[in-house]
Amino acid sequence: MPRQMSKGKCSLCGGAFRKAAMTKHLESCKPGTGTSGTQKRARSPGTKKTFHILAEGRHLPEYWMHIEIPVRAEFAVLDHFLRQTWLECCGHMSAFTVGQKRYSVGPMEEFGEKGMDVALGEVLRPGMKFYHEYDFGSTTVLALKVVSEGEGEVGKKLVRLLARNDPPSITCGSCGETATKVCTQCIYEGEGWLCGRCARKHRCGEEMLLPVVNSPRVGMCGYTGSG
Repeated sequence: MPRQMSKGKCSLCGGAFRKAAMTKHLESCKPGTGTSGTQKRARSPGTKKTFHILAEGRHLPEYWMHIEIPVRAEFAVLDHFLRQTWLECCGHMSAFTVGQKRYSVGPMEEFGEKGMDVALGEVLRPGMKFYHEYDFGSTTVLALKVVSEGEGEVGKKLVRLLARNDPPSITCGSCGETATKVCTQCIYEGEGWLCGRCARKHRCGEEMLLPVVNSPRVGMCGYTGSG
C-alpha cells in the first residue's frame, strides 16, 4: 500500500487535521490544557492525572490515534483498548516493550517479563516511546509515545479517544476502483487490494479475502474490524 498524506478527525471538536498537526491542535483543544495555564479548570470528582498517548502502526504509520488514559491505569487497560479498537481477532497473546522490559499477558518470569498489572505511571514518563505487539505469529506492532501528562475527566471506560486517522484511500490493484477487500496471501507482496467486482475473480479465491478496515492489522490473520 503506497504511503499517502494522512489526515484525521479530532473527537473533541470535530475538526479535521493532518497527522503532523493533530498533536499541536490537541494541546489547545483538550479542556484544562494549554501552555499558558489560563485554560486550566477547577478539579471535579472525575478529574484524574492522565497521559496523552499517540499510538500508530510501527510499519503502517498512516494508521494512528491519540488517546487519554489515567496515569494509575494498568497496562492491561491500555492493552484491552488497543485490542478492541484495532487488533482483536483470535484471542492472541500480546505484550508491551518499554526499554528493555516486557509486560505480557502471559509473562515468562524466567526471561524477566512482568505481567500487565502494573500502573502506567510507575513506568512511563512524558516523551517516552514504547511498543505493543499483538499475535506473536502474524504480529502487528504498534509504536506508542507519551505526548504529555495532564488532567482529564475519567469515565467508566477509562480510555478516551481524542483523535483518529481517517481511513486511507486504497484503490483496487486491478481496476483502480476503491478497494473493499484484501488478500491475506498477496498482501505480503504489497498487492491484493481489490474492489468487490475484482475480488470475485481473484486467483487466490474468496476464502483468502478479508475486508479493508481502518486498522494497522488490516489483512492479517482473521481480523475483520474493531470489536
